[in-house]
Amino acid sequence: MSSEKATITVRLIRSFEHRNFKPLVYHGVNLDQTVKEFIVFLKKDVPLRTGLPPPFKHYKYDKMKIIHQAHKSKTNELVLSLEDDDRLLLKEDWTMKAAGVANETEIAFFCEEDYKNYKANPVSSW
Repeated sequence: MSSEKATITVRLIRSFEHRNFKPLVYHGVNLDQTVKEFIVFLKKDVPLRTGLPPPFKHYKYDKMKIIHQAHKSKTNELVLSLEDDDRLLLKEDWTMKAAGVANETEIAFFCEEDYKNYKANPVSSW
């Protein structure tokens, strides 16, 4: 059985308050891998990315959440919606596909601690 491949945009979120993020596009992502495996891959790949500012390369990313899926409605949040965590936060032991990731899905990759702090006090310094 061949694995399903997808193009995924990963939005590296460095700061929620300052709306500081950078999108990276990945082609040929295996949707049968676990979310944890994809996180491990990203943690190895991101520091090697040329053209990515050092603060983005060396950040403590540890959590993923679906921002947008192709052909579905988009949120008006500028960085990341604070709603539907139970549905949109990716569980590490799930496969990407089981977590709801499909071709042309946009995923946020961020530090869970930052997210919780921002969610408790969602103020933009901008």
